[in-house]
Amino acid sequence: MAREETRTAKSTNTRSSATPPEGGEPLAPAPRAWAVRLVVVGIVLSALNLRPAITSLGALLEEVRDGLGMSGSVAGLLTSVPPLCFAVFGVMAPRLARRFGAGAVVCAGMVAITTGLLIRPYTGSTAGFLAASALALMGIAVSNVLMPVIVKRWFPDRVGSMTGLYSMALALGTSAAAAVTVPVTESLGGSWRSGLAVWAGLAAAAVLPWIPLVRDRGAASAESKVARSVHTRVEGAGPVRHVHARVEPPALRITRSRTAWALAVFFGLQATAAYITMGWMAQIFRDAGVPAGTAGLLLAVTMVMGVPLAFVIPRVATRLPHQGPIVIALGVCGLAGYAGLYLAPAAGAWAWAVLLGVSNCAFPLALTMVGMRARTGAGVAQLSAFAQSTGYLISIPGPLLVGVLYQHSGGWGLPIALMIGLMIPQMAVGVLAGRDRTVEEEAAR
Repeated sequence: MAREETRTAKSTNTRSSATPPEGGEPLAPAPRAWAVRLVVVGIVLSALNLRPAITSLGALLEEVRDGLGMSGSVAGLLTSVPPLCFAVFGVMAPRLARRFGAGAVVCAGMVAITTGLLIRPYTGSTAGFLAASALALMGIAVSNVLMPVIVKRWFPDRVGSMTGLYSMALALGTSAAAAVTVPVTESLGGSWRSGLAVWAGLAAAAVLPWIPLVRDRGAASAESKVARSVHTRVEGAGPVRHVHARVEPPALRITRSRTAWALAVFFGLQATAAYITMGWMAQIFRDAGVPAGTAGLLLAVTMVMGVPLAFVIPRVATRLPHQGPIVIALGVCGLAGYAGLYLAPAAGAWAWAVLLGVSNCAFPLALTMVGMRARTGAGVAQLSAFAQSTGYLISIPGPLLVGVLYQHSGGWGLPIALMIGLMIPQMAVGVLAGRDRTVEEEAAR
């Protein structure tokens, strides 16, 4: 009877991991080959769409200002809207994923990006343009947070390589939108509206792989359901036996984790450096006497550096017990690049562009550490939302402060000194975030 009871319990556990228990949902559905391939395609296409809404606008900002009669202050506000939206809407992602499933939320996010990019050039007003941009950025925000969750759920043994693939596609989308928006606009007759709206087509393509996965709620149900008992009557055994399925751990008190705070600050400081670079580096080169076309090319080089390195760095990071050495290496490249901008911005422009491009690869490293610093998909979701939302809030003042310092000092000495100063704490908190521990362990203490 004991052996029969054991077999019954084993078969019940197996069934509960593949089929819904009474009144419940699947606890851990086995991934199907076609679904895995769709997820890979969906991850790549989604990553390609997480920055063109921002960088395509930067390429045509002057035309947009003239077309909408946008004031300089409102145009300046646009540089702070992306991190603000990422912080505000990113907080919603874990709750939405628990209720609807991560795949469904990412699918909705791609729909929001498509809709926002399609309608914003044709709203005819500054307020409408900002509202449509916010809609697209909302879709980007929830997808930003949930990508590490999807990687953790579908590829738990390949977090590094899949994060690298995602980060490489994100960097490719960023640089491509910056590089080709103007030529595409010219080929479409010179209308900035068409040049911006064309990116909605790429976003629409990213919706398709997620549609068959909308009903797949494995990521949510596997780790977010309250303890449930499966009642199994054993023949001849008398009373009903209870076989307990997975019990949901209590919600993490993520703010009790030092690693979570370190990762959030690291994420915020690297985002600050990235937005400063994207917003101001070309102007630094132009003020040093570099032609405008060359300055734009230097910025493109900086962004393109993220394409190969974003694939390599996460793979290396997952093989190390401590990611601190990578944090230090990237920080040293950043310090060297900023020092070059301060001492000889024109003479070594290409070297500084490459060094800063390497330094900006702290972003895929941060995403990789999000997947490594939590044991479960639910933990990754909470940590991703906390680190990214808090981090993007931290990054909001940086580009604005650089502009204020530049305006009041009349040069780039103070702004570059600020960038150098921010790199030091970025390296320090990055080393703390890279320690081999999980937020579940720290939050439970």
